Amino acid sequence: MTLTKSQTSESFRLSAVLSFSGGLQDAYTYNVRDGVFANAQTGNVVLMSQNLMQGEWNKGLRYMLPLISFAAGIFLAERIESRFKIGSKIHWRQIILFIEIAMLLAVGFMPSGLNMLANSIVSFTCAMQVQTFKKVHGYGYASTMCIGNLRSGTESLSQYFRTKEKESLNKALDFFGIIFIFAIGAGIGGILSVKYGIKTILISPILLLVAALIMIKKRG
Repeated sequence: MTLTKSQTSESFRLSAVLSFSGGLQDAYTYNVRDGVFANAQTGNVVLMSQNLMQGEWNKGLRYMLPLISFAAGIFLAERIESRFKIGSKIHWRQIILFIEIAMLLAVGFMPSGLNMLANSIVSFTCAMQVQTFKKVHGYGYASTMCIGNLRSGTESLSQYFRTKEKESLNKALDFFGIIFIFAIGAGIGGILSVKYGIKTILISPILLLVAALIMIKKRG
């Protein structure tokens, strides 16, 4: 049973749904919520530092809060895992998905005056997702950002050209596939953000519900 659960959470299908949602969320917060990245915390660090050093304290805070929220999301996800991993009737990963769904639904109804809070919540949920779903087919990956996946995919491709091992090629294809799906999610998120604005984020709870149902079906 443990093996089956692990395989479900590491399947490419589930990873694809999560990555599409991650790309959409990044496009949403950048285009709709004051140019802040929900997932790309490196960009937030750069912009936070730049604004703080220029004396733009309010702008610096705009990028600082998502950073703090991201760290808090990692912390809570780890605590949930330690509390519910053993002996729980519901899988701990599903608990986290349902928390994400509830929080992102709330974001979809927050006016632009609450952009800072909305960005912090999205960053919080992204961090929970990154901490919860760490592998695809046994390989470490990130469902809400690309740089680590790009490094791993390129490394695996290089190994394939050197060794001709099919496993390295499959690994590379997994990583590049996740990046491609993330990019599609970001592109669609950007387009829909122009048309639907703040409500665009409501697509993500639907995607996360699909992810939770995939896990429930597999367990059943």
